[in-house]
Amino acid sequence: MTQQPRLTPTAPQYAPLFTFGLLTAASALASFAFACATPFSAFAVIAAAILPLRSAFLVVTGAWLVNQIIGYSALHYPINANSLSWGIVLGLASLAATAAAKNVLNASARLTTPVALAIALAVAYTVYEITLFAFTPALGGTEGFAMDIVARIGALSALWLAGMVAACEIFRLLASAGQQRTP
Repeated sequence: MTQQPRLTPTAPQYAPLFTFGLLTAASALASFAFACATPFSAFAVIAAAILPLRSAFLVVTGAWLVNQIIGYSALHYPINANSLSWGIVLGLASLAATAAAKNVLNASARLTTPVALAIALAVAYTVYEITLFAFTPALGGTEGFAMDIVARIGALSALWLAGMVAACEIFRLLASAGQQRTP
């Protein structure tokens, strides 16, 4: 059974394009501002709240690609096997977070949207971090999972989610105001 979207910033036929634009812009901004702390779990929740799962996967993949392109071209990430492998793992973790967020949102139909989004973010972020951590035996990097780092990135993700929800609501209000003025 397909659930209704939790966020409807635009008409359904424009939702994939809107979400792709929002997440692409957010990914570019976050990539430059935070480099390796891009809030992919927040992106996963936004995509899952607006789109069906398949479309959400595509949009999150697009945001991940933007991050990788910026990382390797503008931020000069090292081009080696470990760095490229971590890039792929980030993409996989983002998709796992998207699936987790969609499952939570589908299962929480009776909850208010803010509560459902908060729970979805908590679950998506947990799945994202666990997925990343699962690859540390092969790729290294356990120092990146210190509690203060994980907490800071989690808080950052919550702020990004709040900002993107606000952007969706502003866009929805502006679009409905524009429709009311049109004769």
